[in-house]
Amino acid sequence: MEAVILILGLLFFAFVALGVYAGIKAVGAAKRGVDRTITQARRTVEETTLRAKSYGQSGVGAELAQLRLALRTSMRATQEALQRGAVEDASLAESLSLFQRLSAHGRELDEELKRLEREPDRATVASLLPGLKQRTERITHSADSLRWAARDRARRFVDDDLDALNAQIDMEAGALRHWTTEDDEPARQQERSQDETGPQDRQRKSDPADGTAARAITGPDPRRAEYPWQKTARPETTN
Repeated sequence: MEAVILILGLLFFAFVALGVYAGIKAVGAAKRGVDRTITQARRTVEETTLRAKSYGQSGVGAELAQLRLALRTSMRATQEALQRGAVEDASLAESLSLFQRLSAHGRELDEELKRLEREPDRATVASLLPGLKQRTERITHSADSLRWAARDRARRFVDDDLDALNAQIDMEAGALRHWTTEDDEPARQQERSQDETGPQDRQRKSDPADGTAARAITGPDPRRAEYPWQKTARPETTN
């Protein structure tokens, strides 16, 4: 009895622990979902503000906004392309590693551009713009190269698979039409046999009366004629 109570108690505590663990996991997943939603909303608001600054203003502030917008757009598109492609192509793991290193430079540049947006000394900021543009172009060029290389690789896989599929379909179509070749073979053999037959033989086959007349002229061999009243020849015996 005590063993049964102990087992029931252990089962109860196991179910309680399992429920607590599931609750913690659910809360963690909900928290991560909320964090992603907040991050996405914050990023959307920030990029909308950058677009407004880049198109609605002029001067140093607009140029800084354009650089940040170009940088963020290129980096985000490359990240999504590599992560999506790595699910089906494990060879993109090295590309993802390189992109993570590139992202560190991209985040550093974005933070610097963001600080310069609040810098009151516009003359100093204007003098820094050529170098900032060059850094932005180098980072976005590398990100674009990774992104397009991954897309070209994925498209190449699709083309190879389509070529193989087309070849298999052509073979299957040929196999399905094989019955036509088999049905036409007797007709072709008959045509070949007619071509090999001489003109006299074809004439005899085409005119049965000619064959009958020829047999009537020559006549049967009387020595080999057999009649109903003819007795069967007996073998000769020697006495």
